[in-house]
Amino acid sequence: MKRQTVKKVLAMTMIAAMTAGITACGSSGGANGRKMQKVDKSTLAFPLKEQETITGMTSFPAGSESDPNKRTIFMRLEKETNVHVDWTAVQADQWGDKIGLTMSDPNKLPDFIFSAGFDDSNLLKYGKQGVILPVEDYIDNYMPNLKKVFDKYPEYRAMCTDADGHIWAFPWIEQLGSGKEAIQSVSDMSFINKKWLDFLGLKVPKTTEEFEKVLMAFRDNAGKLQKEFHIDGSIIPMSCIVNDGSQDPSILINGFGEGYGDTDCGRHIAVDDNNKVICSATQEGYKKGLTWMHKLYQENLIDPEAFTQDWSTYVSKGKAGRYGVCFSWDVANIDNLKDWVPLPALKADVRSITPCNSSYTGGFDRGRCVLTAKAKNPALVCAWIDQMYDPFQSPQNNWGTYGEKDDFDIFELGKNADGEKMLKHTDLKDASPVEVREAECVGGPLAVLDEYYGKYVTCPDDAKYRMDWIKDIYVPDMIHDNMYPNVFMTVDDTKKISDLTADISKTINAKKSDWIMNGFSDEDWNKYVKKLDSYGMKEYLGIFQKYLEAYNKAK
Repeated sequence: MKRQTVKKVLAMTMIAAMTAGITACGSSGGANGRKMQKVDKSTLAFPLKEQETITGMTSFPAGSESDPNKRTIFMRLEKETNVHVDWTAVQADQWGDKIGLTMSDPNKLPDFIFSAGFDDSNLLKYGKQGVILPVEDYIDNYMPNLKKVFDKYPEYRAMCTDADGHIWAFPWIEQLGSGKEAIQSVSDMSFINKKWLDFLGLKVPKTTEEFEKVLMAFRDNAGKLQKEFHIDGSIIPMSCIVNDGSQDPSILINGFGEGYGDTDCGRHIAVDDNNKVICSATQEGYKKGLTWMHKLYQENLIDPEAFTQDWSTYVSKGKAGRYGVCFSWDVANIDNLKDWVPLPALKADVRSITPCNSSYTGGFDRGRCVLTAKAKNPALVCAWIDQMYDPFQSPQNNWGTYGEKDDFDIFELGKNADGEKMLKHTDLKDASPVEVREAECVGGPLAVLDEYYGKYVTCPDDAKYRMDWIKDIYVPDMIHDNMYPNVFMTVDDTKKISDLTADISKTINAKKSDWIMNGFSDEDWNKYVKKLDSYGMKEYLGIFQKYLEAYNKAK
């Protein structure tokens, strides 16, 4: 990622400060009436002379190690810092319910929430309520690793700072490429089974018409495919999980109309070539795209479980070799690499790939980890959390570690060109990258920067080939330059957007599923647009537009 200009940083600050009347805070470091704890920095030198215990809360993927203190990464950290963490661990699929209950009861609060994943609304709400503490002064005084990241890339500090100058959380940052070539610029990639294509004498389709014919060939030659490739189970020409992030099939409809598609499944917005924020799910191209997808569904080309299946079901069918086309961040999560190729942008009216919103600054989660008001020794907690931003530690937290006693490791410990220790990615062979990483990594707050590759860590193979796919296959068809940037709205606007999104997004997603299955008329479409208008679509887009204009004006 290229370092942003000072003007860009000023733009982010201007966006945060553009609306007055924020009620959350007082002076820096004294928000919610609690000033920064001042301690002698020498007492925070790790490893501590005497062991200290702090309390934390985190999540873990189903099927992986449930006790954080049995994970190699945390065991090493305890030895290196002499800080023991008394963890409360919650299975990831139960996190939403459990974290809400925890935050509502001060007696249940740990010192910090490691994998909070709070959105802006939650950060500002909990900050105003005094449930979490502002951390900007702790960063500047007791967190040299994170401060170094902020000093070199001030746009990240700006993106973390609210309108009153407070930082309410420690971020997750992952740089893998920049601009349109950033690994996050395309999320829901589509993949096609090259083995099936070759067997049937077919080429990779380039248009929606060719794509439909290929799916029909998969359907009509199901028996031959089952016999040739020893497939147990019915052939599924195309599978996906509708309205589910990277597994959603929206990338297929980018070529209809003016080519905006609907890449932002959460907010359903895009920025057109005139720097105007539009609702991507009310464009003519979106309408035409859903009409076409209903046709595919009518022809029994789309998995009937695409609207209800969960991740495990989706993957199990993929691992059984039953898919002709599928969607994911990486096809290795669904089947394997050698038999699949990315499906290029399909031309209908145009050939287009819309970059994902907020992708140009790399992976970023503003609300990854928070310090709670329950913390008795917040300076120590922050100093411990700062270890997550160490250049050698962050890649391990993000992907996994080395030296374990099981069958696989993400890394082996090696040396870089200067003879210094370096994490080198190992060959995962046929193992799913997601499953391997879930078994080893701990997530949480971290920063992996582009300049770390080749010095502290190798670039993961699956990231390199994914970035190559984006650069070679998708970037040439990114006909629109704009995407919505990552901005930190004010309390009022954050709440308003959250309230409006609830009805707007629910309606869009429900109609999308319904219309792919059952079709729709022009009258249905007109009622849908009017319903969205009644939910405040004009105000919704207007708020986004306000921040976009402030961002563009100052950059």
